[in-house]
Amino acid sequence: MNIWATQFGDQYTERNTPNVPARVQLWKMIFPRGCASVLEVGANSGQNLEAISQISDCDMYACEPNALARAMLEAKEIVPPHSITADYADKIGFPDKVADLVFTSGVLIHIPPEKLERSMREIHRCAKRWIVCGEYFAPSEEMIRYRGKDNAMWRRDYGSLYLEQFPDLKCITTLFAWKPMTGLDNQTFWVLEKR
Repeated sequence: MNIWATQFGDQYTERNTPNVPARVQLWKMIFPRGCASVLEVGANSGQNLEAISQISDCDMYACEPNALARAMLEAKEIVPPHSITADYADKIGFPDKVADLVFTSGVLIHIPPEKLERSMREIHRCAKRWIVCGEYFAPSEEMIRYRGKDNAMWRRDYGSLYLEQFPDLKCITTLFAWKPMTGLDNQTFWVLEKR
């Protein structure tokens, strides 16, 4: 079983308290004009989707393997229950091009190297037009010990990985989400568009 569906994942959810106003400001900077639907892969309790709901009335979908986080997301009533799944990034049950925008925030960093390409292919498959990727950057792959565990977190150049795998993508912009302003842990965001 993946650690994120266990008590380890519950503890992650419990210690990550939302800073929705800061997330609203972040999403105002990166949310594409004309976007009518979003899918968050690894939505946790829905902090990003809650922020997006304050700036857009778009349709929302979510994948979250942790039952506690899914219950918290459902309680917010911003994503219809039938649009929330327990899927992992490497096997998303939604159809092709289900949403204009598909995004991750602090999710790809926890996907092991052997599942990363498949996960990115699933995200690309589900995205009609845009992919937003908010992860820890490093010029080359670095495994980082996370909460006492090896092989649970990696930094990489996720933007370049997307562009190398998918010739139909172009990078529109990047953004550094500095922790004091966004509440996010110094993530790099890549906004990618299908040509």
